[in-house]
Amino acid sequence: MSVESVVDGVRTGLGVSFGTFGELLQGALEPNQDFLVTLPIARWSTARITLVPGHTELRVEPAVKLKALQVARAMLDRHGISHGGTLVLASELPEGKGMASSSADLVATVRAVGDAIGMPPTAEETESYLREVEPTDGLMYRDVVAFRHREVRLHRVLGPVPPLTIVGIDEGGQVDTVAFNASRPVIAPAHRREYHTLLDELGTALADGDLATIGRIATRSAVLNQERCYKSNLDRINEICRDVGGLGIVVAHSGTMVGIVLSGADPQLSGKVEQAVAACVQFGPVSVDRTLDAVGVPTLIRTSGTVRESYVD
Repeated sequence: MSVESVVDGVRTGLGVSFGTFGELLQGALEPNQDFLVTLPIARWSTARITLVPGHTELRVEPAVKLKALQVARAMLDRHGISHGGTLVLASELPEGKGMASSSADLVATVRAVGDAIGMPPTAEETESYLREVEPTDGLMYRDVVAFRHREVRLHRVLGPVPPLTIVGIDEGGQVDTVAFNASRPVIAPAHRREYHTLLDELGTALADGDLATIGRIATRSAVLNQERCYKSNLDRINEICRDVGGLGIVVAHSGTMVGIVLSGADPQLSGKVEQAVAACVQFGPVSVDRTLDAVGVPTLIRTSGTVRESYVD
């Protein structure tokens, strides 16, 4: 049984999920079928659950993480387990920014419960648990995927995560993803046809490792999204992207983040990152993220106006 620990009947399980930097592409296909394309980054949410025989109440810390509690309880009920205990969540992902913080909490929770009961969930099983809660990103898949987030269902696996570095700018505030999905404007048929073309092109670009095309498509998606979730500095950040030789821009389509996308294999990467950070601090807090291929390498993070180095194990 794949359980972190079982002592005197007490079961403890651990689950981890990465986050995303917005989406490479987000829109709708015919007939008005909403989708997004994930951009997995090396930031994490972690869930640890302790199940104690004889305890019936399951508590969550922080206490506001009620959706994670709902998912954990539903999963235990489905497997006929009545034990209570404690679910503890910790995350590197800020809330309301479009970095899939809520989805990462839920995926990590499902994995923690599965670890505790010795039944690791498949991606499809994870979808089924989350489908009862809210629209969700496709974080249960390690690859870049096109995901029908409102249905919580895989649309298409597109390919492995490309080696990218993103200089991110937070324009401030928060966006409630659930409310956004409930009220977002209908996407016109002409744009739905364009999204179909962009999705096919993106799949080919990911398969070919064509980073320039990936950047172009992400930029076009950011521009198309302006009428739904406006970014006030998008044009100026796009100019900086061109100035530093970036691949394009990426946005949180239902969040506050805008990012300059750089090739992780660029021999001039360090200089371009420094140049982009220096040019973007005027717009708000700046961060530097890397996609999952770069796990274990140092990442520069701007915190309270200073830049520090951190390492992801």
